[in-house]
Amino acid sequence: MFTGLCAFPLTPVTASGVDEEGFSKILARLTAARVDSLGILGSTGSYAYLTREQHKRIATLANQLAGDIPVMVCVGAVSTDTILRLAEDAQEAGADALLLPAVSYQSLRDEEVFALFETVTRYASVPVCIYDNPGTTHFTFTDELHGRLSSLDGVRSVKIPGVPDTPAAAAERVEALRKHLRPGVTIGISGDAFASLGLNAGCEVWYSVCGGVFPETAKQITQAAAVKDHARVTALTARLDPLWALFRKHGGSIRVIAAAAGVLGLTDTDCLLRPLLPLLAGDIADIARVITELDLK
Repeated sequence: MFTGLCAFPLTPVTASGVDEEGFSKILARLTAARVDSLGILGSTGSYAYLTREQHKRIATLANQLAGDIPVMVCVGAVSTDTILRLAEDAQEAGADALLLPAVSYQSLRDEEVFALFETVTRYASVPVCIYDNPGTTHFTFTDELHGRLSSLDGVRSVKIPGVPDTPAAAAERVEALRKHLRPGVTIGISGDAFASLGLNAGCEVWYSVCGGVFPETAKQITQAAAVKDHARVTALTARLDPLWALFRKHGGSIRVIAAAAGVLGLTDTDCLLRPLLPLLAGDIADIARVITELDLK
């Protein structure tokens, strides 16, 4: 794994708990599209809001539904002890990899983050992807820390939050990070609006929220990247600007993706854990219009 399209699905929730039927419908859409891997319980998968029991159930269900598609499960939590328990559950459920963010209440120092990854990789029997997402964790990785972490045998990929907004600067950014990483550790772009810049700059994988509900659309982009058709990657990603605009308008992707899943009939339109609220009817109508106009699949 750690190449191509890693699709990050929503974890839909209703008043009675996790919507397993809705989650199964979402995963059926992804497996039918033959995404390269699944990123379960990421930020759009609401990992920070779910109980240990819910984490374990979703990880188990994902592995049952994935078939031969590799599954990566996020094990982010505030305490190392909790992370280790989540990692144990994910591995028992059949996870092929773990996604690990540096989440905390108190600000973390670099040596504390290194100790966390050292502990988890020593404990885990599957590879680990570094989840670099300062917008939610409020911890910023340096390239030097990424390099130190990549020296750990279990670390196999880095999920970066974005790149500069010109091709030359993006390529410079990816190359600067790669110089610090152990050979064989891949770089994955996230922040979907940066997909074309990151992929054309040499990122080997797109860790994609869009791919978690529109896998066919996202897969076209990673397939073009695989053959280094930079112009097509740019054109296909630019075509999705109205979707990226919705993400910006609504403070990120999760509310838009939840609404989109409802529009597609995969879940209820209200499928987010509180305190997150569903979008208003007018906003949902805008999302439905963009889905239709862009023929998102």
